[in-house]
Amino acid sequence: MDLFVEEEILTPVKRTGTFRGGRVLSGYRPSGRLHLGHYFGTLTNWIRLQHEFECFFFVADWHALTTIYEDTSQLQNDIQDMVLDWLAAGLDPEKCKIYRQSDLPEVAELALYLSMLTPLPWLERNPTYKDQMRELKGKEIATHGFLGYPVLQAADILLVQGQFVPVGEDQLSHLELAREIVRRFNNFYGQYFTEPQPLLSPAKKIIGTDGRKMSKSYNNAIYLTDSPTEVKEKTKIMITDPARIRVSDPGHPEVCSVYWLHQIVSEEILSDIKEKCMKGQRGCVACKSILAETVNSSLEDFRDKRKELEEETDLLEELLARGAKQVKPVAHLTIEDVRKRINIRE
Repeated sequence: MDLFVEEEILTPVKRTGTFRGGRVLSGYRPSGRLHLGHYFGTLTNWIRLQHEFECFFFVADWHALTTIYEDTSQLQNDIQDMVLDWLAAGLDPEKCKIYRQSDLPEVAELALYLSMLTPLPWLERNPTYKDQMRELKGKEIATHGFLGYPVLQAADILLVQGQFVPVGEDQLSHLELAREIVRRFNNFYGQYFTEPQPLLSPAKKIIGTDGRKMSKSYNNAIYLTDSPTEVKEKTKIMITDPARIRVSDPGHPEVCSVYWLHQIVSEEILSDIKEKCMKGQRGCVACKSILAETVNSSLEDFRDKRKELEEETDLLEELLARGAKQVKPVAHLTIEDVRKRINIRE
């Protein structure tokens, strides 16, 4: 079945068999080293998509400022760490465009125009805004930038005329807001932007060591750059079935964070993991040990590649500069069209 687009309904695109191709846009805020959640939730999907679509992957350094504006001392190091992880994982700058958001001032200009027509209640009802206000109570994030980040996000997509955006199920509401902004723009200024469609990530939510979604801010992450010993130590403290006291007690894999990760990394032995847990034939300590071995095995090539890349000190700046140069003509054309449509330029 070919890729399809339903213009009026937010329908995740299913990708099987052949495809028509198209333009994909996605980005990440630079927050330092990436973890298993990033890798299995996003990166493996990007790596696959780069062979099938025209892909634009950007470093969202302006987005990073929404939460780290008080201390930006590590921003450049975080950018370097993140892009190194991208390349070591398998992103190929010959097959996709990798660039830095702040290298394209057109992004900020388009975000400004879109902010003029985006109703405030649309931003205030954003579930992520509400969640982050609760989760990050120690930070002052009730700012113009944080509230308006979905507008900047829409500008990222629309500037390059992105047709598809890889997202998880929890991010569909973000993309729907971008689509609403598109509809409002087109209503005022004529049909121009295409509503971006979601490419739903095949990976489930990645659970961290404490049973919550894996996140750097929760301090529950297993990083791609963790040593084999660090991976083993982190799996040892992972939360398992609280009702299972003895090894022989029947387990409930669906409530176990260890099993959640096994579902992602242990496909070949997953049925054995589940069966022996439910029958009380394997203890949680042994199950954690198997998980650590599997995770370390899956990261061997990544670790070797990253070590090689770290020695090429000028590589990243050259790569990002080249990516910005590749994207610039697309961005310039879009912003010129938008200026004319809103009568900023004749």
